[in-house]
Amino acid sequence: MKAVLCKQFGPPSDLVVEDVPSPEPGPTQLRIDVNSAGVNFPDLLMVQGLYQFKPPFPFSPGNEVAGVVSAVGERVEGFAVGDRVFATVPWGGFAEQVVAEALVTLKIPDGMSDDDAAAFLLTYATSKHALEDRAALKAGETLLVLGAAGGVGIAAIQIGKAMGAKVIAAASSEAKRAACLEAGADATIDYTTEDLKARTKELTDGRGADVIYDPVGGPYAEPALRAIAWEGRYLVVGFAAGDIPKLPFNLVLLKGCQVVGVFWGSFAAREIERNRAHLEELIAWREAGRIAPVVSKTYALEDAHESLLALERREVIGKVVIRTR
Repeated sequence: MKAVLCKQFGPPSDLVVEDVPSPEPGPTQLRIDVNSAGVNFPDLLMVQGLYQFKPPFPFSPGNEVAGVVSAVGERVEGFAVGDRVFATVPWGGFAEQVVAEALVTLKIPDGMSDDDAAAFLLTYATSKHALEDRAALKAGETLLVLGAAGGVGIAAIQIGKAMGAKVIAAASSEAKRAACLEAGADATIDYTTEDLKARTKELTDGRGADVIYDPVGGPYAEPALRAIAWEGRYLVVGFAAGDIPKLPFNLVLLKGCQVVGVFWGSFAAREIERNRAHLEELIAWREAGRIAPVVSKTYALEDAHESLLALERREVIGKVVIRTR
């Protein structure tokens, strides 16, 4: 089978595509013939050696896949060869085949394409865990989403609306803000030209945002925190801007607010059943038309490095997907 390989940490342009042996599933695993693989910011960090997990070389990046079961481990129940499935994996998704634990594998609902399935699990599960478990977002509250046109940002907009919140989306271009409005945002902020704090206050009648969803970090973190409401919750989701911000903790005291970490991968590993319940509810929301992935572009396996470069250049709206066939 063909796989995208990282043989040393470096830029995405160093990735190569080579033939490697097909993987064999362990007793609790499935082998999936991958049709589509979702591309996420952690993939970019992983090939650069900047992610918290550093797989042994050579490895294939890729955390989420959709395809068809081609082999079943001896202790796996509920799956058969030929089933259409989607799954999350620690790495290895940018390949024609991958093995995944049955516990983190789901059957693809009728009517969902492989591209949509590959763009669904990681971003929507992260945002649901963040907004429901970590922020306890309530209907009628205001949610401010930074980096709102990205994969987790679009998911946060849609889930926030599904939970009954007013959603303000902050994004850096007219095209990205238009995508946020199409995803359901009530208002947008251009944080490259507008004062993030002042505009958030204006849109909330001076109260501020009850929940701030931040996958960006960098220079936008402090002005966003200054725009938080009394007893608000600031969700630390990631650092796509590259810099880990240093926040003035006197603001946390003065606002009576919380700064809350969101690490979905650890949550999913520690609380398997709770995470699976989240995923099942998300699938039901998707089938009801309340949420839907935004796949803005697809790439061939041989062009996987280009998908990561597009992420690095902040060009991606929603998600991009690699098609292996």
